Amino acid sequence: MIRSSDTIRTASGYSRKKAGADSFKEFDASQLYCPRCKRAVPVRKRLLLVLSEGDKYEYLCAFCSESVGTKIDKNTKPSTIIR
Repeated sequence: MIRSSDTIRTASGYSRKKAGADSFKEFDASQLYCPRCKRAVPVRKRLLLVLSEGDKYEYLCAFCSESVGTKIDKNTKPSTIIR
């Protein structure tokens, strides 16, 4: 096997991406800074909107429920509109 930085090429000529290259594309926050509590706090993730490009989530402080961030999760299946 011949290895390059992005792909692995097998002896038969097939190439594929490394398994570790896409391992950390999406993260979920476990703690974020809360401006009201003035420290890093555990967060809760709440679904805010379902958009065509993905689901939008809001991160809330676990102590005071202040909004501390948002995230769009693009790994969801595209929704189909039924007319």
